[in-house]
Amino acid sequence: MIRNSHMPLAISTIKKLYKIFITNDATLLEINPLVIDLHHRVLCLDCKINLDDNAAFRQKELFKLRDPLQEDPRDVRAALSDLNYIGLDGNIGCLVNGAGLAMSTMDIIQLHGGEPANFLDVGGGATVDQVKEAFEIITSNDRVQAILVNIFGGIMRCDIIAQGIIKAALDLEIKLPVVVRLQGSQVEDAKALIAQSGLKILACDNLDEAAKMVVRLSAIVVLAKEAAVDVKFKIPI
Repeated sequence: MIRNSHMPLAISTIKKLYKIFITNDATLLEINPLVIDLHHRVLCLDCKINLDDNAAFRQKELFKLRDPLQEDPRDVRAALSDLNYIGLDGNIGCLVNGAGLAMSTMDIIQLHGGEPANFLDVGGGATVDQVKEAFEIITSNDRVQAILVNIFGGIMRCDIIAQGIIKAALDLEIKLPVVVRLQGSQVEDAKALIAQSGLKILACDNLDEAAKMVVRLSAIVVLAKEAAVDVKFKIPI
């Protein structure tokens, strides 16, 4: 039970935690649980702290403690290519530009009964090689059964994304179904590139329809594997 006598210790602890958060450029400082022991001490029994990667130049000593072996190799690989990647438990790979669009893309996949396999934001200035690298990271996950590309071209040009998709499909010999929804800057050029590439990339202008399509395709792959039926999605025509 919390008593008034505990308040000074609790206040002191919270102030110290705040100082740690600010001085170390933390993005998260989570204490769970914060307890009062039998001797009426306020103690932090467990802690999780995340540091801002952009502050690495200020927090050199802390970042020296980083051990890539403790991290998902795909996260490490993505960071080296300036891609934002978080692995999830689903089977639909996502390639999106912008964190907000990535979150809404994952939401709409779940709305239609699918499960995203990752969060992957290529950002606003991705190159063709970065897009290819994004595909390599997505397809390195054996659980991925289909891929949804959702790009709104503002700073990021759709034709650059299209070139990256084509390069990835050819170089990696992708056999998974790929659904692409492109809107915005240079979108007509992007559509022309995909159409002229001779690749079976499924284009869709509407995000809702694209999400429904990729969920259905992933379900087909899953059912085929469960029935031991050999189904291959060969990208080149």
